[in-house]
Amino acid sequence: MRKVLVFACMSLLIALPAFSQKKEQERLQECATVLKEILGMPDNVPQELLDRAECVVVFPSVKKFAIGIGGSYGRGAVVCRSGKEFTGPWSAPAMFALEGGSFGLQLGGQATDFLLLIMNTKGAESIMGSKVKLGADASAAAGPKGRTAAAATDIVMKAEILSYSRSQGLFAGVSLEGSTLRSDGGANKNLYGKELNARQIVRDGAVKTPPDGRALVDLLNKKSPKNASAK
Repeated sequence: MRKVLVFACMSLLIALPAFSQKKEQERLQECATVLKEILGMPDNVPQELLDRAECVVVFPSVKKFAIGIGGSYGRGAVVCRSGKEFTGPWSAPAMFALEGGSFGLQLGGQATDFLLLIMNTKGAESIMGSKVKLGADASAAAGPKGRTAAAATDIVMKAEILSYSRSQGLFAGVSLEGSTLRSDGGANKNLYGKELNARQIVRDGAVKTPPDGRALVDLLNKKSPKNASAK
């Protein structure tokens, strides 16, 4: 009996890391699917805004976990343009978490996909920290949509982060002020097999893009290969 228990415990210890890694790999695939579907919509993110973005964050299927103002929690991935000045190809993805209560009531109990555009260096540096509160640590606004939408409004020009949501096929800009973004250290470890934070992955180039992250990175390189805000 003791040998059986030892064998069972050892098998569990071996299986858990593989299961955790597979979960993050599937999350990356979901991020790619969500971004592809959003960018394929007729009334989507203005191309000029995507071309000016330093980083893109995707959170698939965020759900409200409590009634009333209890809050919501989502897990996804961030990808940034590589290079010191954000002028290179898109980086390997880092796993990210979205937490907050301010947008819980907007979800209406439905799973919602979120897309965030990080519009400048200050915004990109902000999200590389341990945790950033939208609207306080980084200016945030609901993003405009439509291929011909005017992107040069005061709100858009001043915002460091623009956010969008998609629920039940409806896509729109949404305010996420009061929510927090943070690097998901546990998920990054599960995916890459070692302790890594978002900065090390997307800015320092500490790792190569994993196979399950290629669809997300390749899509961004295809849709927005050059940073239009680069000087």
